[in-house]
Amino acid sequence: MGEQHSSTPVTDFLQSLSAKASTTIVAEKPAEPPVELSSTQAVNTATEPAKDQVGEAHKNGQATDDPKTIHSNKIRIISKALRSIEQNIANIIRLLEEDAPAAADAATSSAEPVDLSMLRETELAGIRQADGRVIEGVFDGQGMVGSDGKIYTVPPNYASKSKLVEGDLLKLTITPKGSFIYKQIGPIERARIVATLGFDATTGEYYATTDSKRWSAIKASVTYFKGEPGDEVVLLVPKSTPSKWAAIENIIKKNPLV
Repeated sequence: MGEQHSSTPVTDFLQSLSAKASTTIVAEKPAEPPVELSSTQAVNTATEPAKDQVGEAHKNGQATDDPKTIHSNKIRIISKALRSIEQNIANIIRLLEEDAPAAADAATSSAEPVDLSMLRETELAGIRQADGRVIEGVFDGQGMVGSDGKIYTVPPNYASKSKLVEGDLLKLTITPKGSFIYKQIGPIERARIVATLGFDATTGEYYATTDSKRWSAIKASVTYFKGEPGDEVVLLVPKSTPSKWAAIENIIKKNPLV
């Protein structure tokens, strides 16, 4: 009994020493420093669950808010818009470079149509005026009575070919080199008359007559139609005012075989 009682305190003492030793060893063991992660590793670690979730969302057919996907969609939309702008600019340039009628047809329905022929005429008139003098006047049957009071000679061939009638408005451009360029800008209202062609041997001039009227005729017109005295002539004369001269529109041969 006494032996059993004496061994208990020893055993307890040894156990207490062992516990203290183990506690001291644990306390003296230095703590391991925390592991520092790089920013890339931290992001990868943080996004790994998100990646798993995105993959799972794709598998289930659900939408995702992946920044890369959103960025890719934005790029596609912007690229499409830029292509559209580029095409519109190309169309505008093509319209500007095309001829006037095509550009007018391509204009919007609300736009006012532009008469580019008038624009060209105005531009040409400006060029001619810049290159020389421009004078307007009235055709008197042989020449042009200018607004400056002077009389300018009109070439007979031009008057005959253009079938100018006394009273027509003309525009004369005198170039720096002295050339005369005529243009009919205001034809007077006309009437047709059938008359008979005649020739005055004293003056060497042709004329046309009806029962009550006589008109002088430009020799170049008679020559062009190969007219002979006695032929019928179709004349153009002013409708509302009397005239001394008449333009020959045509000649009806009295003897077709001549």
